[in-house]
Amino acid sequence: MAYYWFKAFHIIGVVVWFAGLFYLVRLFIYHVEAEAEPEPARSILKKQYAIMETRLLKIITTPGMLLTLAMAGGLLWQRPSVLHEGWMHAKLAFVAVLVGYHLYCAKLRKQLAQDECKWGPKQLRALNEGPTLLLVTIVMLVIFQNSFPTSATTWLIAGLVLSFVITIQLYARKRRLDKEREIAELETELETSELVSTNI
Repeated sequence: MAYYWFKAFHIIGVVVWFAGLFYLVRLFIYHVEAEAEPEPARSILKKQYAIMETRLLKIITTPGMLLTLAMAGGLLWQRPSVLHEGWMHAKLAFVAVLVGYHLYCAKLRKQLAQDECKWGPKQLRALNEGPTLLLVTIVMLVIFQNSFPTSATTWLIAGLVLSFVITIQLYARKRRLDKEREIAELETELETSELVSTNI
């Protein structure tokens, strides 16, 4: 029974961890974009995002990671034989990359809080795709293990996932361009109204 308890809480930890990672970088994007807002909105938004990022990382994301890793240790303790299998080596390597990603996000959060972050919204959006790719890869390794399929169905599913990611990126880009165009139109209207009022 211990194995199933470890497995249940391992899955819960994975869900919590990834939910936190997905939302954390999205908050980073909003935080960086707040720089373009006029005062006092800029300061208010940046302060609020900094609080949300800190709470999300410390209360949800990091505990999710620790629960995931602790329960994974319990699973390996229950079934140490899987440590001799190739798929598990690959999975552990990807998990190590994910932990590195988590730690890097924690570093970015500190930089944002101190106004020292050099990342722009585009770079952060690209960074936000990292957990998705890692999640898909890790789940596929766990499900298929040493019999990873290479059939046309597999490539079709991989293509659908890739299309989904690209569609999200294109939609985000469209929203960003629409917002930039809207801001440019507002600035033009303001300049026109100022010019008209000056002439009057």
